[in-house]
Amino acid sequence: MDAATLDLEVDRLLGKKTLIVGEASTGKSHLLARILEKMVEVLDPKEITLIDMAPFRFSGIGGKLRDLTDSVGRVRYLTDDGIAPPRLLGRNAAEVLRLAERNASLIGPLLIEYLKRPTRVLLVNDVTVYLHAGDLSLLWRVLEAAETFVATCYEGRRLSDDRGSGITEIERKRLAELKGRVDNVLVMREPFIVRRDGIGTGGGGAGEDTAGPHGSRF
Repeated sequence: MDAATLDLEVDRLLGKKTLIVGEASTGKSHLLARILEKMVEVLDPKEITLIDMAPFRFSGIGGKLRDLTDSVGRVRYLTDDGIAPPRLLGRNAAEVLRLAERNASLIGPLLIEYLKRPTRVLLVNDVTVYLHAGDLSLLWRVLEAAETFVATCYEGRRLSDDRGSGITEIERKRLAELKGRVDNVLVMREPFIVRRDGIGTGGGGAGEDTAGPHGSRF
């Protein structure tokens, strides 16, 4: 199954932990939006939580999932508008680290809120931001609490310049660990373009799903 049909077969995601990775602008968030739209059709929206860790849109990168689908309003939606893109905004290593640590301090309470009242399904938009400086033990607890977990995460070279702060290497190592804790990894490869009719072309149909260390192909 490729990424073009993934959002139409969400039953194959249920009961599993899935990670959607790829370069910037390859359609990760668009795909997650389609998955959310389908899930609210086949499941009780009260059983779905969306934690939106994405920063505000900057230089054509990022943006909240609420900007892509109205279905966000039907589920439990946890986010903080103070989350910022550290590598894009930080002018030096100190600023990048400060932004990364601030993001972690804003996202941590969202994860704790989920743990207080976990739902069967948890969707996470841009877990990358938390990997930079967040408490991984808290993230692992959240991952285990969800029966179904689907998250997007940046993986590429376009945003590798971290002004010497070291967060890019931290991100890569922590992403590798996260991959080891999920069942499936879906890799988005080609640029994603949203046409005027709202239908995506490019990356959305060029994804490649791979087996995770603890599971099989979709």
